[in-house]
Amino acid sequence: MPIKPSAEVQPAHASPKGKRKNQSRPGRERTDRMGTRVRVPAAALFIMLFLGLSLLFSVASGAVAIPVKDVAGYLFTGKTGALREVLWNIRLPRTIVAALVGANLAVAGVLLQGVMRNPLADPHIIGVSSGAGLSGIILLILFPHMQGMLTPVAFLGATAAALFIYLLAWKNGISPMRVILAGVAVSAFLGSGISALLTFYSDRVHGALVFLVGGLAAKSWPHVGIILPYTLIGITAALIGSGKMNVLLLGDAQARSLGLPVEAVRLFLTAVGTLLAASAVSVAGLLGFVGLIVPHSARLLVGGDNRLLIPASALLGAGVVTCCDTVARLIFAPVELPVGIIMGALGAPFFLYLLRRKGDRV
Repeated sequence: MPIKPSAEVQPAHASPKGKRKNQSRPGRERTDRMGTRVRVPAAALFIMLFLGLSLLFSVASGAVAIPVKDVAGYLFTGKTGALREVLWNIRLPRTIVAALVGANLAVAGVLLQGVMRNPLADPHIIGVSSGAGLSGIILLILFPHMQGMLTPVAFLGATAAALFIYLLAWKNGISPMRVILAGVAVSAFLGSGISALLTFYSDRVHGALVFLVGGLAAKSWPHVGIILPYTLIGITAALIGSGKMNVLLLGDAQARSLGLPVEAVRLFLTAVGTLLAASAVSVAGLLGFVGLIVPHSARLLVGGDNRLLIPASALLGAGVVTCCDTVARLIFAPVELPVGIIMGALGAPFFLYLLRRKGDRV
């Protein structure tokens, strides 16, 4: 009688599906690591090139064109003339302010999207910028002699708005849908307060209107001094917390099991994002959609690791706002548009695209 082979005995060349999968996983991981090693340097090169061209385009373009070949001479040598004064006292400070504003808003968008676990979170959309805007408008209209306090006052307003949104959205955890709904409601409420102020103080409305649209006209070296410390502090703090935000994205339960103080980290990152957004609003006004467009574009380039995403978003945001501000200056020259109009024209379609593509995650 022939002996049947045991079901547990398999030919040497046979391999169960599970084993085959386990054997192929290291290969896939090696491929992913190799792809990352190739993609990140290429993305960094692209971002740096885009930023450099945007800065050069900004300082060389305007009502009085400065030849590109002469820009370095006016900046780094003793070459004198009227164009040097235009470059040093008008173009260069405005370009630096645009870059810092873009970097701040982009990193604020990364932090808020991570903390609130919502791909559509943005300082402008969810109402954080509106909190800074309302407090800024109150200061500009009622206490114009205290404009030096605009940044800390805007920070307090943005913080209050962020905490209010967080409390409204909290119900046994943070829901992305509740974040957006609470943010829209808070933004509408704060917007009604801004409209009421503009109605009752219509004789002081001009400066406030520029603030509401978002613009970089007449920015000078003092504005660079106002925003630069907040940029350095905020982006440094964001980089320090980037690893913890990677853990936070795993979910509250798993993050706690790994020993992460979830609420403390969330509060810290929210405060950093609010500080960055408020400092940008205090200098450039209500400039929308930077914190939405730039983080998603940066993710396509460097992936979702926040240790790479935060610096990539800062540099890309600087280039995007600088480029859009230059376009706003030139598109209807000699009439100059506020950069907020250009960002709104780009950001609204991008928001709708994300809403359709990622709607099941909201």
